[in-house]
Amino acid sequence: MRDINQKIIKFNYEKNLKSDDFFTSTSNKHVYNFLNSWPKWEKNFLNICGEKLSGKSHLMNIFLKKFKGIIFDAYKFDNDDLANIKLHENIIIEDLNEKINEKLIYTLINIIDQSNKYLIVTTLKPISELDFNLIDLKSRTKNFLIQNIKKPDDELVFALLIKNFSDRQITIEKKLVNYIVKRIHRSYSNIFDFIYKIDEVSLKKKKSINLSIIREILGD
Repeated sequence: MRDINQKIIKFNYEKNLKSDDFFTSTSNKHVYNFLNSWPKWEKNFLNICGEKLSGKSHLMNIFLKKFKGIIFDAYKFDNDDLANIKLHENIIIEDLNEKINEKLIYTLINIIDQSNKYLIVTTLKPISELDFNLIDLKSRTKNFLIQNIKKPDDELVFALLIKNFSDRQITIEKKLVNYIVKRIHRSYSNIFDFIYKIDEVSLKKKKSINLSIIREILGD
Protein backbone atom coordinates (compact mmCIF):
# COMPACT_ATOMS: atom_id res chain seq x y z
CA MET A 1 0.00 0.00 0.00
CA ARG A 2 1.41 3.36 -1.02
CA ASP A 3 1.65 6.33 1.32
CA ILE A 4 -2.03 6.97 1.95
CA ASN A 5 -1.33 10.22 3.78
CA GLN A 6 0.18 11.59 0.57
CA LYS A 7 -2.39 10.53 -2.01
CA ILE A 8 -6.05 10.44 -1.13
CA ILE A 9 -9.33 11.80 -2.42
CA LYS A 10 -10.92 14.18 0.07
CA PHE A 11 -14.52 14.96 -0.76
CA ASN A 12 -17.05 17.03 1.19
CA TYR A 13 -15.63 16.60 4.68
CA GLU A 14 -12.55 18.69 4.07
CA LYS A 15 -12.43 20.44 0.73
CA ASN A 16 -8.85 19.81 -0.33
CA LEU A 17 -8.47 19.53 -4.09
CA LYS A 18 -4.70 19.40 -4.47
CA SER A 19 -3.02 16.83 -6.70
CA ASP A 20 -1.19 15.32 -3.72
CA ASP A 21 -4.56 14.59 -2.10
CA PHE A 22 -5.86 12.52 -5.00
CA PHE A 23 -5.39 8.81 -4.51
CA THR A 24 -5.06 6.87 -7.74
CA SER A 25 -6.00 3.21 -8.17
CA THR A 26 -7.18 1.02 -11.02
CA SER A 27 -10.58 2.69 -10.60
CA ASN A 28 -9.46 6.14 -11.70
CA LYS A 29 -5.79 6.12 -12.75
CA HIS A 30 -6.65 5.88 -16.46
CA VAL A 31 -8.70 9.10 -16.18
CA TYR A 32 -5.99 10.88 -14.19
CA ASN A 33 -3.32 9.91 -16.73
CA PHE A 34 -5.49 10.87 -19.68
CA LEU A 35 -6.08 14.36 -18.31
CA ASN A 36 -2.36 14.76 -17.74
CA SER A 37 -1.70 13.90 -21.40
CA TRP A 38 -3.37 17.15 -22.56
CA PRO A 39 -3.22 18.43 -25.28
CA LYS A 40 -2.28 15.14 -26.94
CA TRP A 41 -5.90 14.07 -27.34
CA GLU A 42 -7.52 12.68 -30.47
CA LYS A 43 -10.43 15.11 -30.13
CA ASN A 44 -11.12 18.45 -28.47
CA PHE A 45 -14.18 17.15 -26.62
CA LEU A 46 -13.87 15.07 -23.46
CA ASN A 47 -16.48 13.62 -21.13
CA ILE A 48 -15.49 12.54 -17.62
CA CYS A 49 -18.30 10.43 -16.21
CA GLY A 50 -18.71 8.72 -12.88
CA GLU A 51 -21.09 8.44 -9.97
CA LYS A 52 -21.55 11.10 -7.31
CA LEU A 53 -18.47 11.62 -5.07
CA SER A 54 -16.22 9.67 -7.44
CA GLY A 55 -13.76 12.59 -7.67
CA LYS A 56 -14.76 14.35 -10.90
CA SER A 57 -14.59 17.85 -9.39
CA HIS A 58 -11.28 17.02 -7.75
CA LEU A 59 -9.85 15.95 -11.10
CA MET A 60 -11.12 19.12 -12.77
CA ASN A 61 -9.45 21.31 -10.15
CA ILE A 62 -6.18 19.43 -10.58
CA PHE A 63 -6.42 19.87 -14.35
CA LEU A 64 -7.05 23.61 -14.08
CA LYS A 65 -4.14 24.10 -11.68
CA LYS A 66 -1.81 22.49 -14.22
CA PHE A 67 -3.19 23.56 -17.60
CA LYS A 68 -5.38 26.59 -16.79
CA GLY A 69 -8.86 27.30 -18.09
CA ILE A 70 -12.33 28.25 -16.88
CA ILE A 71 -15.02 26.17 -15.19
CA PHE A 72 -18.81 26.53 -15.10
CA ASP A 73 -21.68 24.81 -13.35
CA ALA A 74 -23.99 23.41 -16.04
CA TYR A 75 -27.05 24.60 -14.09
CA LYS A 76 -25.84 28.20 -14.03
CA PHE A 77 -24.27 28.44 -17.50
CA ASP A 78 -25.95 31.20 -19.54
CA ASN A 79 -25.46 33.39 -22.60
CA ASP A 80 -23.24 35.84 -20.72
CA ASP A 81 -20.81 33.02 -20.01
CA LEU A 82 -20.26 32.43 -23.74
CA ALA A 83 -18.33 35.70 -23.84
CA ASN A 84 -16.11 34.58 -20.95
CA ILE A 85 -14.69 31.60 -22.83
CA LYS A 86 -12.91 33.70 -25.46
CA LEU A 87 -9.75 34.16 -23.39
CA HIS A 88 -9.49 30.51 -22.34
CA GLU A 89 -8.29 27.43 -24.18
CA ASN A 90 -9.84 24.92 -21.79
CA ILE A 91 -13.51 25.14 -20.86
CA ILE A 92 -15.08 22.84 -18.28
CA ILE A 93 -18.80 22.31 -17.73
CA GLU A 94 -19.62 20.39 -14.54
CA ASP A 95 -22.66 18.24 -13.78
CA LEU A 96 -24.19 18.24 -17.24
CA ASN A 97 -27.55 16.48 -17.59
CA GLU A 98 -30.82 16.63 -19.54
CA LYS A 99 -32.06 19.66 -17.56
CA ILE A 100 -29.63 22.13 -19.12
CA ASN A 101 -30.34 24.67 -21.88
CA GLU A 102 -29.73 22.40 -24.87
CA LYS A 103 -29.48 25.16 -27.48
CA LEU A 104 -26.93 27.00 -25.36
CA ILE A 105 -24.76 23.93 -24.90
CA TYR A 106 -25.02 23.17 -28.62
CA THR A 107 -23.86 26.72 -29.35
CA LEU A 108 -20.98 26.27 -26.93
CA ILE A 109 -19.89 23.06 -28.66
CA ASN A 110 -19.91 24.83 -32.03
CA ILE A 111 -17.81 27.68 -30.66
CA ILE A 112 -15.31 25.22 -29.19
CA ASP A 113 -15.10 23.39 -32.50
CA GLN A 114 -14.68 26.52 -34.61
CA SER A 115 -12.09 28.12 -32.33
CA ASN A 116 -10.15 24.90 -31.76
CA LYS A 117 -10.50 25.11 -27.99
CA TYR A 118 -11.01 22.18 -25.60
CA LEU A 119 -14.22 21.28 -23.82
CA ILE A 120 -14.48 18.93 -20.83
CA VAL A 121 -17.88 18.04 -19.41
CA THR A 122 -18.54 15.97 -16.31
CA THR A 123 -21.62 13.77 -16.04
CA LEU A 124 -23.00 10.93 -13.94
CA LYS A 125 -23.30 8.68 -16.99
CA PRO A 126 -21.70 8.88 -20.46
CA ILE A 127 -22.84 11.98 -22.31
CA SER A 128 -23.81 9.85 -25.31
CA GLU A 129 -26.43 8.17 -23.11
CA LEU A 130 -28.13 11.42 -22.08
CA ASP A 131 -31.58 11.77 -23.61
CA PHE A 132 -31.43 15.23 -25.16
CA ASN A 133 -34.39 16.53 -27.16
CA LEU A 134 -32.28 18.56 -29.58
CA ILE A 135 -31.25 16.14 -32.32
CA ASP A 136 -28.20 18.17 -33.34
CA LEU A 137 -26.92 18.18 -29.75
CA LYS A 138 -27.51 14.46 -29.37
CA SER A 139 -25.52 13.90 -32.55
CA ARG A 140 -22.68 16.07 -31.26
CA THR A 141 -22.34 14.02 -28.09
CA LYS A 142 -21.08 11.12 -30.21
CA ASN A 143 -17.93 13.13 -30.92
CA PHE A 144 -16.84 13.18 -27.27
CA LEU A 145 -14.00 11.09 -25.95
CA ILE A 146 -15.30 9.32 -22.86
CA GLN A 147 -13.32 8.54 -19.71
CA ASN A 148 -15.33 6.63 -17.12
CA ILE A 149 -14.38 6.56 -13.43
CA LYS A 150 -15.01 3.00 -12.34
CA LYS A 151 -16.44 1.75 -9.07
CA PRO A 152 -13.87 1.89 -6.23
CA ASP A 153 -11.59 -1.13 -5.92
CA ASP A 154 -10.30 -2.56 -2.61
CA GLU A 155 -7.20 -0.36 -2.62
CA LEU A 156 -9.19 2.83 -3.07
CA VAL A 157 -11.86 1.85 -0.52
CA PHE A 158 -9.14 1.09 2.05
CA ALA A 159 -7.44 4.44 1.40
CA LEU A 160 -10.68 6.41 1.65
CA LEU A 161 -11.61 4.74 4.93
CA ILE A 162 -8.20 5.14 6.54
CA LYS A 163 -7.77 8.78 5.59
CA ASN A 164 -11.30 9.86 6.49
CA PHE A 165 -11.18 8.04 9.83
CA SER A 166 -7.84 9.71 10.52
CA ASP A 167 -9.23 13.15 9.61
CA ARG A 168 -12.05 12.61 12.09
CA GLN A 169 -9.70 11.24 14.78
CA ILE A 170 -11.62 7.95 14.80
CA THR A 171 -9.70 5.07 16.35
CA ILE A 172 -10.19 1.81 14.47
CA GLU A 173 -8.07 -1.32 14.08
CA LYS A 174 -6.65 -2.16 10.67
CA LYS A 175 -8.29 -5.60 10.69
CA LEU A 176 -11.67 -3.90 11.10
CA VAL A 177 -10.94 -1.65 8.13
CA ASN A 178 -10.17 -4.77 6.10
CA TYR A 179 -13.45 -6.26 7.31
CA ILE A 180 -15.31 -3.19 6.01
CA VAL A 181 -13.46 -3.24 2.67
CA LYS A 182 -14.57 -6.82 1.98
CA ARG A 183 -18.22 -6.18 2.84
CA ILE A 184 -19.17 -2.63 1.96
CA HIS A 185 -21.23 -1.99 -1.17
CA ARG A 186 -19.06 -0.70 -4.02
CA SER A 187 -20.33 2.83 -4.52
CA TYR A 188 -18.71 6.13 -3.57
CA SER A 189 -21.93 7.47 -2.08
CA ASN A 190 -22.35 4.37 0.07
CA ILE A 191 -18.75 4.53 1.29
CA PHE A 192 -19.05 8.15 2.39
CA ASP A 193 -22.46 7.55 3.92
CA PHE A 194 -20.86 4.75 5.95
CA ILE A 195 -18.02 7.06 7.04
CA TYR A 196 -20.49 9.75 8.15
CA LYS A 197 -22.48 7.21 10.16
CA ILE A 198 -19.33 5.89 11.85
CA ASP A 199 -18.37 9.47 12.67
CA GLU A 200 -21.80 10.14 14.15
CA VAL A 201 -21.68 7.01 16.31
CA SER A 202 -18.13 7.81 17.41
CA LEU A 203 -19.11 11.30 18.52
CA LYS A 204 -22.16 10.09 20.41
CA LYS A 205 -20.58 7.13 22.18
CA LYS A 206 -17.10 8.68 22.50
CA LYS A 207 -15.32 5.35 22.22
CA SER A 208 -13.41 3.26 19.71
CA ILE A 209 -15.39 1.67 16.90
CA ASN A 210 -15.77 -2.09 17.35
CA LEU A 211 -16.99 -4.94 15.15
CA SER A 212 -20.50 -4.81 16.57
CA ILE A 213 -20.95 -1.16 15.56
CA ILE A 214 -19.49 -1.82 12.11
CA ARG A 215 -21.77 -4.77 11.49
CA GLU A 216 -24.79 -2.77 12.57
CA ILE A 217 -24.01 0.09 10.17
CA LEU A 218 -23.19 -2.31 7.34
CA GLY A 219 -26.47 -4.09 7.94
CA ASP A 220 -24.77 -7.48 8.47
